[in-house]
Order: sequence, then structure tokens, then C-alpha cells
Amino acid sequence: MEPFVEELMPRLLPVGDCDLAEDFDPTVPPRTPQEYLKRVQIEAARCPDVVVAKIDPKKLRKKQTVNISISGCQPAPEGYSPTLKWQQQQVANFSAVRQSLNKHRNHWRSQNLDSNVTMPKSEDEEGWKKFCLGERVYSEIDALSDNENLGIDYIEVGFPPLLSIVSRMSQATVTTVLEYLISWFGEKKFTPELGRWLYALLACLEKPLLPEAHSLIRQLARRCSEVRVLEENKNEEQISALNLIICLVSR
Repeated sequence: MEPFVEELMPRLLPVGDCDLAEDFDPTVPPRTPQEYLKRVQIEAARCPDVVVAKIDPKKLRKKQTVNISISGCQPAPEGYSPTLKWQQQQVANFSAVRQSLNKHRNHWRSQNLDSNVTMPKSEDEEGWKKFCLGERVYSEIDALSDNENLGIDYIEVGFPPLLSIVSRMSQATVTTVLEYLISWFGEKKFTPELGRWLYALLACLEKPLLPEAHSLIRQLARRCSEVRVLEENKNEEQISALNLIICLVSR
């Protein structure tokens, strides 16, 4: 092997020059340890520096869909199971949203945020819950304050997942905030504020999904199925929202 190659791949067992017979034939099985080591050196020197795998891109293009197993999900209440046509339409809409977001991410990231928008740090779990859900939902306050006629108080009702906000979030932050909200949802009720943010964060996830993202969205689908079964008044709008999230995760 060339000297520079040996520097990149140092010998684990340095072998000096072997005193071999003049009739040494590297094509026949070695008869001595010295012949074996010499044969290994010759074979290693013949290996190409770069090896390129032959991949058929047509086969890859056919297998780009990510299927998530959501075993453990409870079936929808009788009469509230979404039709296949509805599911396909929701998936198509969601796919269009994801593609548009990816295409225009840099544009929206460059837009200035309003002066009242202060995004929490990634590790600030309580800060993100309040930012997304608002003090009213986070503190489980039923009524709005008397200041509602003065305009929208985003501190109270939470900031919506504006494109200028979610486009600034790295993949690590998207996954972290998704984890915060799913953790909160594990013990709390489903709200429109939560639903909007879950949809937006799912749209922001980039493929291929990281293992922790796989686990999170499976957990989310199972929780949605639990809440759907326990929905006492069978609120169609609420069940439809839960069906939507389960559909997007599974399909």
C-alpha cells in the first residue's frame, strides 16, 4: 500500500518485509504465516480507493411515503369514523401545506415579527406552553377578561402559529415544542389553540423523520383516539379535529 494510505489506515499489527521463496504464488492458499500476511497486503493494495454503490433511483422514488404504525389507537365512536375520501383529501391538503412551507420558508423567516412577539428559548417548556396556548388555556380559566374589547391579548389567548414564527424554528425546536404540547395534552383537554399548533408543527417536520419524532407523533395519535372516545357531547367539530390529526399521523 502507498505510504499516504498507511497513514490514513495505520496497521494494527505492523508487519515487516517477509522473506519469501522465489516461487511464491499469491493465487494459491498460503502455506506459512508469512505467506498469509503477504497475501493480505497484496489484496489490500488492489482495493480501489473509492467504491460507488450502484443504486436505481427509480426504486427509491417509489418508496418515499413514511408509514407510521399507530397500534394502540382506539376506534372512532360509532358514526364518527372518517371516510376514505375525506382522509385522502386531508392528506392532499396537508401535503400542499408542507410543500408550500418548505418552498417559502426563507421568505417568511426574513419577515419582521411584531414588537409584542418574543419567542421563548427552546428549553423553556412553560414559556412555550403559554406562548402557544395562552394564559387562559394554560391556567384553565373559563372566561375571558374584561379587556377583550380592547383588542386581542395574545398573552391571554396565545400566539397563533404564524408562518413568520414557525419558519424561524429549527427542526430541533419544532420537535421539542411538539413534545411539550403532547406532554401537556396527555393530561389536559383538547382545544382549538392546541389543534392549530399541532397541525402547524406536524407540517414543519422534515423527512426523514428522526426516531424521536416517530415516537412523538405515535403518542399524539393514541392520545387523540383516547380523547375522541371520551368526548361526552360528541362535538362533531372536536371529533373532526381529532380525526384529522390521527389521519395525518397514520397516512
